[in-house]
Parts: sequence; C-alpha cells; structure tokens
Amino acid sequence: MARRTVRLFLDSNVILSGLLSDRGAPRIILDLLSLGLPFLMGSTGQYNLMEIERNLKKRMPGITSVYKRYFLRLNLTVMPMPKPEELREFFGKITDKDIPVVVSAIKGKADFLITGDRRHFEKLKGVEKYQLKIVTPSEFFDSILPEILKEVESS
Repeated sequence: MARRTVRLFLDSNVILSGLLSDRGAPRIILDLLSLGLPFLMGSTGQYNLMEIERNLKKRMPGITSVYKRYFLRLNLTVMPMPKPEELREFFGKITDKDIPVVVSAIKGKADFLITGDRRHFEKLKGVEKYQLKIVTPSEFFDSILPEILKEVESS
C-alpha cells in the first residue's frame, strides 16, 4: 500500500510564530517540515511571504536575514499569487485579506490550512467543496499529527 502524503499549507502567522519561538506547536510543525519527511509536504503562498516580510521589516528588521536563511530549511513549496478571477468566489465569505491565503491553499491541494486566525475562516469550515480542513497549529499537532503517524507506522 502506498503511503499517503499529507499536504499542509501554513498561514503567515504560523510561520512567524514558529520562527520567533523555540517551543509550541508552530515551531514543532516547522521543525517537522525541515526534516523533509516523505509523508508531510508543506506549502505557503507568495502572498503569505509578502505579509511575513512586511511584518518583519516593520517590527523586527534586524531578523529579516535570519528569516531568509531559515526559510530555505523549511522545504516549503511557494504557491504563486492568485489571479483576480480566482479570488472572486470568496468575496463576502471571508475577510478580503485572507482570500489569497485560502485560494493558494486550495490551488496547492492542501489537506490542511494551518492558521492561528481560524476565526477568520469560520465560514469555510466544513465546506466539503474545498477538501480543505482549517485547523490551528495546536489542533494539528494534538489531534491530526498522531493520526498521520499511526497511518505511517501501519504502512
């Protein structure tokens, strides 16, 4: 039986939290992705990277070079900026600034959108059409990762 690859899409806040703290679920997720495990594939969006770099430049410009060096170790696929026509379906459903995040996660065929701002995505939660589960880093680490590891162990 072929081992299933689980695709994770990381929101900006997860990447920033994981980079700025040496403990907690966001950091553990980043550490796992940096190992290059064959059953976990991470991604984020170009939109997210622009948001991260904007926040770092504004709040902590001294660590931008550290971020750029560490980011390479995460093995993340970067989804291109969504086209305007790809965003239209989501207007009015979620906050405008979060639409490119969702579209990038869907285009990347993510199984999970991991975000610290889950409430911004509440209207999409459970919508089967998108095949995307929206979870916090803690929910992923506490509930979902153990199930993934069981699946890997049994294959």
